[in-house]
Amino acid sequence: MNTLLEIKNITKYYGSGVTISKALNGISFTMKRGEFTAIMGASGSGKSTLLNVIATIDRPSSGSILLEGRDIAEMCEQDLSAFRRDRLGFIFQEYNLLDTLTVAENIVLPLNLQRKTIGETQGRLQKAAASLEITDQLSKFPRQLSGGQRQRAACARALITEPALVLADEPTGALDSTNSKSLMQTFTVMNQQLGSTILMVTHDAVVGSYASRILFLKDGKIWNELYRGDRTRQAMYHEILNTMAVLGGEADVR
Repeated sequence: MNTLLEIKNITKYYGSGVTISKALNGISFTMKRGEFTAIMGASGSGKSTLLNVIATIDRPSSGSILLEGRDIAEMCEQDLSAFRRDRLGFIFQEYNLLDTLTVAENIVLPLNLQRKTIGETQGRLQKAAASLEITDQLSKFPRQLSGGQRQRAACARALITEPALVLADEPTGALDSTNSKSLMQTFTVMNQQLGSTILMVTHDAVVGSYASRILFLKDGKIWNELYRGDRTRQAMYHEILNTMAVLGGEADVR
């Protein structure tokens, strides 16, 4: 596996004067293609800020973010917009599906923005839907789906452009334990069978246990990291709980 993402000494300040605060404090790490990495930590540790700067939703105060060798921290807004559309996939807690569009129309929306041909669009749609087992839901509207089905549709939309990196922000936050497990099994398929590189923020120790690597943040810094290696998912789960206990944060143990 070759390096896909390089985070180099990223710092992020908010506010000004006496109210200035440092949300990220010199964070550096790399991700290889095909990795599934989770970011965990207590509230206020910098998890969401880190994801936002990688997602190009926010800009770092200093440092560089190289994705496929391109420094996205230095791109102009026009280039960023195209880069975000073409090379990043997003999965959010609240699905962000449009109620007035069918599931199929929601999934192919990014391809329509790229002006792909009808043939290519339909081919990618059928492939993504089959991989994530939502072919029977394509003609329905989001309100007709279960929470788990809506999230699988959101996953299909994130994968449809064949992005370099999929970013997931608390993807199971709005799901019950059954649908949460189903979604994480979907993430496993995305990662292990479809080759997706995934970076995910979560509070949930069960969800984190599906990742192959976990970065723990504290006060805007990487405090510790775990590699799953040969551990079972159950063993990884307990290791996460132990690490969070030492870290001083609270992990969701549902």
